[in-house]
Amino acid sequence: MRHILTIRYGVLKNTSDFFAPFNSLKKGDPVIIRSSRGVEFGEVVAKVKEIPDTDPIENLGEVLRKATLDDKEKQKKITDEMIPVEFKLCQKKIKEHKLLMKLASVEHLFGTKKIIFYFLANGRVDFRELVKDLAKEYQARIEMKQIGVRDEARLLADYEHCGRELCCRAFLKNLEPVTMKMAKNQKATLDPSKISGRCGRLMCCLRYEDKVYEDLKHDLPKKGSIVKTAKGIGEVINYDVLQQQVTIELENGNKIHASVRDIIDKVREPLRQKEPMCDHPCEKDCDLE
Repeated sequence: MRHILTIRYGVLKNTSDFFAPFNSLKKGDPVIIRSSRGVEFGEVVAKVKEIPDTDPIENLGEVLRKATLDDKEKQKKITDEMIPVEFKLCQKKIKEHKLLMKLASVEHLFGTKKIIFYFLANGRVDFRELVKDLAKEYQARIEMKQIGVRDEARLLADYEHCGRELCCRAFLKNLEPVTMKMAKNQKATLDPSKISGRCGRLMCCLRYEDKVYEDLKHDLPKKGSIVKTAKGIGEVINYDVLQQQVTIELENGNKIHASVRDIIDKVREPLRQKEPMCDHPCEKDCDLE
């Protein structure tokens, strides 16, 4: 049997599935893997499943071995000694060539002479001469990779204002678009400063929590609906998605809080109203990515 494991690797904290021909690994174990980029140092995140040896494996990397003490020492030397020197030299060369780019991080692959330099820039940058200088200095394959502000936060930031490690560093595989509609759906404030993450974009949690809110809202009567309860008939004027409660203004003017289970019947759907515009300058449900 071959075992499929989820491995976290690289400075961008990539997570992908890899196969291993042995079953001695557990969550948290350091491992040496072969990815599409080469031989790298990684960490086991989870065991996914087992498959027979006869089943084909496509687009999966391979776990070569559990990291030995020598492997750990080599990776520590790369991280603590080699990368800082490579970072400083690249910054120096950027200034010499007067390039309009900001160096964000450096990644030196474990098993190959390949160095990846991550940078930010407003547009295209002609870094051919820079690459020549770096390749000559290190006798290695040099790759320059332009990233955005979300990847910069993934590289350099640590904790979000919720007190937890950034989701993009902890477990998210892909940085997918997050829309203002998701914030409105969760009744979050539309003040960008309060719903933006360390990268300055809308928080990723708005996206992966969105489906839960959609499912919960499905059972709630809409604002403006006329509903019947044991205390009388009234109009839904507000609702709490997570608590599955609605605020109802009865015919006599009194307001009550009721659970969805307390609603006996829905008398009438709300009259069609124009959706309020969001606070963002685009004046519609928008994607701030």
